[in-house]
Amino acid sequence: MRELKIAVVGGGAAGMLASIVAARNGAEVLVLEQLPRVGKKLLATGNGRCNLTNINMNIRSFHGSNVNFAISALKKFDQRSAMDFFEDLGIHCVVEGEGKVFPASGQASSVLDVLRFEMERLGVKEICDARVESVSYGKKGFKINVKDRDSMWVDKVILTTGGKANPSLGANGSGYELAKAFGHKIIEPFPSLVKLKLDAPFLKSLSGAKIDGEAAIEVDGKVLRKESGEILFTDYGLSGPPVMQLSRIAGEHLRMGKRVNIALDLFPDMSFEELEDLLERRTYLREDKPFDFSFVGLINKRFINVLLKEAGISDLHMPCRYVTEDDMKAIANKMKRWVMSVSGTQSWSEAQVTAGGVDVSHINPETMESKIAPGLYFAGEIIDIDGDCGGFNLQWAWSSGYIAGLSASSK
Repeated sequence: MRELKIAVVGGGAAGMLASIVAARNGAEVLVLEQLPRVGKKLLATGNGRCNLTNINMNIRSFHGSNVNFAISALKKFDQRSAMDFFEDLGIHCVVEGEGKVFPASGQASSVLDVLRFEMERLGVKEICDARVESVSYGKKGFKINVKDRDSMWVDKVILTTGGKANPSLGANGSGYELAKAFGHKIIEPFPSLVKLKLDAPFLKSLSGAKIDGEAAIEVDGKVLRKESGEILFTDYGLSGPPVMQLSRIAGEHLRMGKRVNIALDLFPDMSFEELEDLLERRTYLREDKPFDFSFVGLINKRFINVLLKEAGISDLHMPCRYVTEDDMKAIANKMKRWVMSVSGTQSWSEAQVTAGGVDVSHINPETMESKIAPGLYFAGEIIDIDGDCGGFNLQWAWSSGYIAGLSASSK
């Protein structure tokens, strides 16, 4: 019996993993990548260090219109399977804070190097600068039309073209049209793990300033999620790990026309009463001090005037002896719950991952095969599954790529 011929369309994380698994299972595999080389986006993950996975894997760290779709793949090829896979290729994995797993080399290029070496060892054929214009099914299998190249026929196709996040790294949403041609529905994609835009008058004066605090996303007045860590003010809004984690919820509900706010707690380790007591002690310790100066040494100086004005204090320089109890409560309230209106997210060029994608209702979660077009498979970011920061999106790429590669290569 001749070998199955499989085309993997997209040479990113999921595509490379799928190609290796399929080739190990005896298939003849070719990878079609539109960029001059495979794995370009992988090099940018984890700030160039490649956050391979996370030992604290949990379905609650994933999102989509039917997030339970991901459970099967994540169980069949879990975080330990991913670490064992890369250890076998030569990557020594180290676990860091919050369960994040990195290569000991600290280089994403190491991960790409071992993947490409294994692909070459297995005879996987890479065809780069290959823009797939259409995929169709005929008597001889799947016909793939590639721009400025001869058409090719294969037995099965795995679509791993990614989403639309960070187009400079090759993401342009082209796979959605290929999927739609077979009748697959696309859940409208939107940027995730992205910076937030705010509707606030003081942003330019605070641009570049940081706080270490807690951020909460509120939708129509209800808190949906909280995250802690370093929060960075920009001239358009907010950035930093906590904000990126909250951005999916914000983007999703803004698209639904909901009112979205972000509330910052500058002192998450203190209760309101403890903070109010601290402010009173600092204020009345030196009653001759200007009120705004009493905050020097407590918070970043660039926040002082903004926060006092936001709390309704009209005379920022009044001697501390004139500060009222109501003034103190208003400032403590603002420091514990500084609410700003979210007006949007940054564009695709600033996003780390795509939310939305191919609707999972017509994909078999056990095999990643299309329920509409037998022999067509999906893996990675093209599917309507996305994860939080911290290695979850790469784990989804590994898990879904493994299942797709194994299933497609099974005789």
